[in-house]
Amino acid sequence: MARARARILVAGRVQGVFFRQSTADEGARLGLDGSARNLPAGEVEVVAEGERARVEELVRWCHRGPPAARVERVEVTWEAPRGEAGGFRVLR
Repeated sequence: MARARARILVAGRVQGVFFRQSTADEGARLGLDGSARNLPAGEVEVVAEGERARVEELVRWCHRGPPAARVERVEVTWEAPRGEAGGFRVLR
């Protein structure tokens, strides 16, 4: 299985609508390692690592987000996997 790592920036109405926690829940459901955090500019940054197909599934999920979110833009930067482990977590 090919591993992948993606840094995902999500903009729009994504803070204050449980986007960060919902993304972490979805990442955990997919068995990925990574994190989600709010950025001062109003974006949510998601870093996900794991089986490439599952990372791609999380990217697709980020395009729609939880029901209250209004995603305007998703930027994905693919990176080399780092072999990180520890599940998916929410960063403050």
